[in-house]
Amino acid sequence: MKKNKQLFILNIFIIVLLFSCENNKTQTTTPVYEKLTESVYSSVTIQPDSLYAVFSSVTGIIDKVIVEEGDVVKEGDELFLITNNTPVLNTENARLALQIAQENYNGKNAVLEDMKNEIEIAKLKLVNDSINYLRQKNLWQQNIGAKAEYDAAKLNFEASKNTYSTLQNKYKRTKNELKQQVEQAKNNYQASLILTKDFTIKSNINGKVYAINKKPGEIVSSQQPIATMGSLSNFIAELLIDEVDIAKIEINQLVIIKLDAYPNQVFKAIIDKIYPQKNERTQTFKIDAKFVDFPPKLYPGLSGEANIIINEKEKVLVIPKNYLINNNFVKTKKGLVEITTGLESIDKVEVISGIDEHTVIYQPEL
Repeated sequence: MKKNKQLFILNIFIIVLLFSCENNKTQTTTPVYEKLTESVYSSVTIQPDSLYAVFSSVTGIIDKVIVEEGDVVKEGDELFLITNNTPVLNTENARLALQIAQENYNGKNAVLEDMKNEIEIAKLKLVNDSINYLRQKNLWQQNIGAKAEYDAAKLNFEASKNTYSTLQNKYKRTKNELKQQVEQAKNNYQASLILTKDFTIKSNINGKVYAINKKPGEIVSSQQPIATMGSLSNFIAELLIDEVDIAKIEINQLVIIKLDAYPNQVFKAIIDKIYPQKNERTQTFKIDAKFVDFPPKLYPGLSGEANIIINEKEKVLVIPKNYLINNNFVKTKKGLVEITTGLESIDKVEVISGIDEHTVIYQPEL
């Protein structure tokens, strides 16, 4: 009996000891007052400002690549020469058509000159028939001469007048038509010249050649970029923001950036542009940030991470996030207590009500 009693006491001691050890393993803390910064995390990719892909508006074969990757160019500098004989022939045909149209309109043997001669002849005949008609009319009014001679003179005069008027109208109409033909020929020639110029690809900006995708002899079209251009010294940080955080982002918010190329440094930037279209594949929104503190050197494609500062409070009551249970409960000596939370950082959360700085809370078991 005594032996059984000793065994019972030993078991109780072991249970208490185990319970005590388990409790000792449970970590505790108390809320503290400190500055809290709420931020949104994002990945970062560095890209040159004014970055654009160079396309050819025409189809052809690259005859010459004038620049190399890394070259600094000015706006209007030639980048590529493309070969295609068809536009050259079309331009020559358009030039010849313009020349013919101009000769028809202004040349010595122009159509209008022949018509002018016809009009002068018709005018002389009209004057002659007019004089003859008036003479016969005066004679007839004096009862001199035959009626048939008067009628013939009148008919000739009316016919000459109609012929002269018709030739004048024809001249005006033909002149307008020939003038329009000259203008059309000019437009066709200018269009063909522009098309010919399209076979010389030029830079649209003052910047740098970051990539060349084609070599001499390769076919180009308007579907594939042949190079990538961008600013020489101005770079932007492209951020990808999760759709659950995009409503928190505003222009001019501070961004803290850490790049893999500079592991021991952080750089400041500000939000400059928010793109409204969501990427359905990644479920993210793209945002551009401009550097306030510039890294010593930047290259396209450098990557890293960033935190966008959403809000800051100088003195708030905070607890570690890993002490939260179901987002708004904490474990105390009295059991689970509901709290009201506010700002959140990466690892801490603001406590608005429910506990104070003297409350001991327990880290929940995993």
